[in-house]
Amino acid sequence: MDANIIKVGNSNGIILPAALLKELKLSTKSTVRIDVEKGAIVIRPGVRQGWEEAAIRMHQNGDDELLIPEIFEDEPMEDWTWE
Repeated sequence: MDANIIKVGNSNGIILPAALLKELKLSTKSTVRIDVEKGAIVIRPGVRQGWEEAAIRMHQNGDDELLIPEIFEDEPMEDWTWE
């Protein structure tokens, strides 16, 4: 697939076809990692790609419940100071 480098403000960019983004499950809000490997520009999905969807699925499945309570019932609140 060929693409042209274009001017974007003070930088340059490449327009990525919608079909390519869809295949890789990327959107205009996606984070990507850009590297140079053996003289080629390599673009990969960011490390946290898909976390939002995974969090939504966890909530729908009830898998986002706390494992331990935020405050223990026998915890003395009098010793706490608020500043």
